[in-house]
Amino acid sequence: MKLVTFLKAGTERIGAVMADGRILDFAAAEPRLAVEMLTLIRRQDELMPLARALAAAPPAAALMEAASVKLLSPVPRPVSMRDGYAFRQHVATARRNRGLEMIPEFDLFPVTYFTNHLAVTGPGEVLVQDHHLTRLDFELEVAVVTGRALKNATLEEADEAIFGYMVMNDWSARMLQMEEMKLSLGPCKGKDFATSLGPWLVTKDELNLERTERGQILHAAMTCEVNRHRLSEGNADSMNWTFAQILQRTSYGIQMQAGEVIGSGTVGTGCLLELNGSKVTDNLWLKAGDEVVMAIEGLGTLVNTVVHAPERLVDMPATLVGGILPDLYAGTPTGEAGD
Repeated sequence: MKLVTFLKAGTERIGAVMADGRILDFAAAEPRLAVEMLTLIRRQDELMPLARALAAAPPAAALMEAASVKLLSPVPRPVSMRDGYAFRQHVATARRNRGLEMIPEFDLFPVTYFTNHLAVTGPGEVLVQDHHLTRLDFELEVAVVTGRALKNATLEEADEAIFGYMVMNDWSARMLQMEEMKLSLGPCKGKDFATSLGPWLVTKDELNLERTERGQILHAAMTCEVNRHRLSEGNADSMNWTFAQILQRTSYGIQMQAGEVIGSGTVGTGCLLELNGSKVTDNLWLKAGDEVVMAIEGLGTLVNTVVHAPERLVDMPATLVGGILPDLYAGTPTGEAGD
């Protein structure tokens, strides 16, 4: 199923996208399914059969044209959000562009970092401020959401725990990111202002998944266009670490819950940092008014527009907000900005 969260008359509701593009409002059907997405995910064994039955025979009164509602992130308030580093091409290229050798630990274990699960957006406008717009970047990724609890998971348990997949744009303010990562604590202000998910949450049965000894692999073409100009092309099957391997590592020694989002990391060619450094683009960065369109086969098309939010005038030294780095690609192994 292609599940969505949307606003109808100012109220947040969930539903499914039908084959003709119309949206089935679960809360307007009988029997009513008036829950939020996290509840549907957590109670999937009980509620998903009902959702599938409604989608199989949708009541006409519960169907709406997609243009009549505002789509939100399919999971507006994830329990947590992590981002990975699974595409070797992206990591190797970004490091090479900064004069660094490929880090050998990449091939030893998958890694993730926490990002801001309270700054999730869906399709539509993404508000950014002045310092975000200094070298603002997109990152083309695929994300999964967990549907079951995990702890010390096997690869089979990790795959079983995945509820569905989404398109993910991990917005990155590169100037802020490069400054703060010199302190070796990972990305924060360069990442925490927005992550866009959507337009749908697609359940696994809808997707081209291959079972392997390393876990399931999603075969899906990935593209990104800025202002209708194709910049990025890749495939989800080029992930060097599967989501099962990422979840196995992540669940080591901790209790993961249903409703956690995990991003893949950036596909090769999937951001301006990489493209500029490779001279594919010439110091190109996003600006206010730009339209960023990400498409992943089977997962839909996520369309966002960059909107400048006026600064709040406060008495704050410029050093507390950030300065301008003279050379984005000058770095050391302790000043990473590869994702």
